[in-house]
Amino acid sequence: MARRRLTITALGVPVVIVAGVVAMASIFIVDEREKALVLRLGRVVAVKEEPGLGVKVPFLDNVVKYDDRILGLPTSPLEVTPLDDRRLVVDAFARWRITDPVRFRQAVGTGGIQAAQGRLEPIVNAAIREVLGSVPSTNVLSDDRTALMNQIRDEARNNSAGLGVEIIDVRLTRTDLPEQNLNATYARMRAERQREAADEIARGGEAAQRVRAAADRTVVELTSEAQKRAEIVRGEADARRNAIYADAFGRDPEFFAFTRSMTSYERALKGENSSMVIQPDGQFFSYLSDDGASRANPAPVPVPAGTSEVVDEEAASAGDEGLVTPTVTDRDGNPLGASAGVKLTPVPESLATPPQEPSAVVPPAQEAGEAEEATE
Repeated sequence: MARRRLTITALGVPVVIVAGVVAMASIFIVDEREKALVLRLGRVVAVKEEPGLGVKVPFLDNVVKYDDRILGLPTSPLEVTPLDDRRLVVDAFARWRITDPVRFRQAVGTGGIQAAQGRLEPIVNAAIREVLGSVPSTNVLSDDRTALMNQIRDEARNNSAGLGVEIIDVRLTRTDLPEQNLNATYARMRAERQREAADEIARGGEAAQRVRAAADRTVVELTSEAQKRAEIVRGEADARRNAIYADAFGRDPEFFAFTRSMTSYERALKGENSSMVIQPDGQFFSYLSDDGASRANPAPVPVPAGTSEVVDEEAASAGDEGLVTPTVTDRDGNPLGASAGVKLTPVPESLATPPQEPSAVVPPAQEAGEAEEATE
C-alpha cells in the first residue's frame, strides 16, 4: 500500500508540472500601453485591447503585441517648390498611433512599427509637397503657418487610414532655402538694403542742402538790408555832421585851424610815438610857440576877474544881433546855470546850436516811390 502511494506521488509531480506549463502557455498579459492580437496559424482569432489577462490555445495560438502610445515619425529633409518657384528645404515631424490592430497587421505584416514608419514617411512627404506647392514661399516662411500644418495633417490622415493608424499632428521644424541659393539670397537682400540706405542718405542730403541754401540766402538778404540801412543812417549823420562842422568852421576860420592843429598834436605826440625830426620854427608848432592871440579874428575882450563871461566886441559894437544864453543840461537832463552855481556866457543867436531833426531809415520801396515822384 505504501509502495502504491509512492508510485502515484512520483507520477503526479510530472503531471502537475505539465499542467502548470500548459496553464502558463495558455495565459498572456496585456499591459495598459499595449494592444494584443491572438494569431492561430497566421490568422487573427482575437483582439485584446484592454489591459489584463488573456487566454489562448497553448502551443497553437501566437500573441502579437503593438504599442498603443503616441509614436513619433521624423522625416528626412525634403526639397519642395512653392507656388513662386523658390525651392525650400523642409524638415517635418509627425505624431501617430495605432487605432486598428487588425488592419495594421494586414497592412504591414510582420514588419511592425518599423515597417509602418517606412509606409508613413512617403505619405507625409507627399502631403507636404502637395500643400506647400499650392502656396507662395512667403506664406511658408511666415510665423503664422499653423493652417498649412493642419492641412498637411488632414491630407496625411486621409491617405493613411487604410494602414490602421491615425496621424495626430504634423509640424514643420525647419523651413530654409537650399544651401546653394542661401548665399545668393543673402547677397541680394544685402544689396537691396544698401540701395535703400543710399536712397535715404541722398534724400536727406538733398533736404539738408535745400534748408542750408535757404538759410544762407536769408542771412545774405538780412545782412545786406541791415548794411544798407546802416549806410543810409551813417551817410545822413555824416552829412549833418559835416554841415555843422562847415557852418561852425566857416564862422571862425582861426578856430577851425586851431582845432585841426590840436587834433594833429593829439595824434602825433603820443607816448609810444613821440620822436619827431622837424624844424622848431615850422608851421606845425605854431600853436605851441605862442597862444595865437595875434591871429585871432576877432580879438578877445578881456574879462574882469571873478567872472566867466566873454563878450564879443564886434557883436557888441554891431548891436544888430541879440545875445542868448545857451541851455546846457547834465547827464540826467537837469539844466545847468545859476541854480547850479555856474554862469554861462551869452552868445549871438546865430551861433546857437540849431535844432536837429531825428534821422530815419527810409525803406527801399519808399525810396523808389519818392524817386518816381521826384522824376514826375
